[in-house]
Amino acid sequence: MSHVLTVDVGNTMTHIGLFSVEGTGTQAGTVELLGSCALTTRERITADEARIQLNQARSLMPRVEPDGVVLSCVVPTLTSAWRAALGTACDVRVLVVGPGIKTGTRMSYDDPAEVGPDRIADAVAARATYGAPVVAIDLGTTTNFEVIDEQGAFAGGIIAPGVALGARALEQAAARLPVIELRAPRRVIGRSTRAAMQSGVVLGEAVRIDGLIDAIFSELGYEAPIALTGDGASSLAALLHHDVTVDDTLTLRGLALIWRANVK
Repeated sequence: MSHVLTVDVGNTMTHIGLFSVEGTGTQAGTVELLGSCALTTRERITADEARIQLNQARSLMPRVEPDGVVLSCVVPTLTSAWRAALGTACDVRVLVVGPGIKTGTRMSYDDPAEVGPDRIADAVAARATYGAPVVAIDLGTTTNFEVIDEQGAFAGGIIAPGVALGARALEQAAARLPVIELRAPRRVIGRSTRAAMQSGVVLGEAVRIDGLIDAIFSELGYEAPIALTGDGASSLAALLHHDVTVDDTLTLRGLALIWRANVK
């Protein structure tokens, strides 16, 4: 049994999780979440500042020293600071998800190096949890779809603007449009500017996701289970016509599985 600290630095939020992991390599074994927390991603951060944030996060989790640490960072300017902070605070080698890392999943992608580490983690966890085929949808700054085909290979995916990004684009591009709360309105046809924007942004996102799922299934020639994770996943799941499984720890669990795949 190993304890693994996983850190997923996104454009908006940074998620940290502690897992107990059985087995090594692609060997089957349980991966159990012991604790997690979410932090706001800072535009700039030093290694010392990252270490302070890390120590605060770890104080909310069981007090065990990790046997391994794995880092996913989609903000290149923050990678070195987080890697240094993790190496100092945990005194173990930090596995940074990127080209050359073993995932246990075959990549059917023109250039696998282009796939973000968070997308890889989602694909790995979805395949391990739900089998193949499967579609993972991650809601964040972008809305990402990851598709695992019947052969268990990462077939590719879709990247679209996220709900909050869409709302900010409206606010910034149109001077008279207000800041809105990201929740579904009672009616599709809005009777106020805010309600009309909520309909377009929130309900529009649900319709777009449903439509893209249908397009994915049509192109594959078969349907697949759908795992939904990320910001507001539970709320959005209630608006979708497709059956989805809300999986809040998908990305962090995928990082723990990637760590295990790289341990001999």
